[in-house]
Amino acid sequence: MRAVVQRVSEARVRVDDQVVGEIGRGLCVLLGVTRDDEPADAERLAGKVARLRIFENEEGKFDHSVQDVEGAVLVVSQFTLIADSKRQRGTRPDFSGAAPATEAEPLYEAFCAVLTALGVSVETGVFGARMQVVIVNDGPVTIILDV
Repeated sequence: MRAVVQRVSEARVRVDDQVVGEIGRGLCVLLGVTRDDEPADAERLAGKVARLRIFENEEGKFDHSVQDVEGAVLVVSQFTLIADSKRQRGTRPDFSGAAPATEAEPLYEAFCAVLTALGVSVETGVFGARMQVVIVNDGPVTIILDV
């Protein structure tokens, strides 16, 4: 499981020209699920995201989590994060390591459920849909987390 976590001042996701998820201050998480991932991985990664200290304290140091600042998280499924371009001879990435939708969607939903259980306000895209994601990266701050 891989997450690209961006600290945002705002983010939203559209499907068919309709906003389906939108947050103000918080995190936008692009989430990719591999064939080897299990529910425990979703739980562990969600905990890391909720506690990730990438918001500044009064001295400007990264010391607060999204929980501490009472921010929200926008979670967007993105199987392309699991692309392997190292083993390919050409320029087309290999997506065979990504979990099929029937396996990935329950883990995506589990990830979101754990964040919610940890007291984080969660918005989402639509799993498997073609989405347009608008992210106003604050900083910019972008962290890649793997489980």
